[in-house]
Amino acid sequence: MNNMLSQNGVINIVFKQNGWIHQELPFLTDVTWARVTVILINLWVGIPFTIMQITGILQNVPAELYEAAELDGAGWWQRFMNVTMPYIIFVMTPYLITTFTGNINNFNVIYLLTKGGPASSKVNSAGGTDLLITWLYKLTVDQQNYNAGAVIGILTFIVLAVVALITYRNSGSYKNEEGFR
Repeated sequence: MNNMLSQNGVINIVFKQNGWIHQELPFLTDVTWARVTVILINLWVGIPFTIMQITGILQNVPAELYEAAELDGAGWWQRFMNVTMPYIIFVMTPYLITTFTGNINNFNVIYLLTKGGPASSKVNSAGGTDLLITWLYKLTVDQQNYNAGAVIGILTFIVLAVVALITYRNSGSYKNEEGFR
């Protein structure tokens, strides 16, 4: 993807040959373009797995719930909002928490695509697309600033652990482990 999105990459060449653009798009050299590019590629990587999860969950929604809602006179929208969505949220809460934590620590997409760049003027050592984890890598591996790296790593763990625990403890998945209400 890095090569395809570069100034002389396949995407820019195809866009120019088809007359869609007149100059190369700065996918990886402009901070805003790089951020949008990273987000789109991360979505491209993550959405298929999430859709597979949701498809599996939808196949396991108890048919009795739909039948009961239909007998009570619920329309398709009421069945969706009162049966399908609560069931999906109930089952997916642990997955969503894990995905959130994984995206905060998503080293591979950022580092392999942009290496945290392009440079940002706000923080000297952090690039325009750096997340805490890629910034931590730069601090420790590139700059040998192990003290700051350790503090950032520990604080990241504490914040993510607290957010995950609070979210999970307040979810229906934790409160009613035995089944869907």
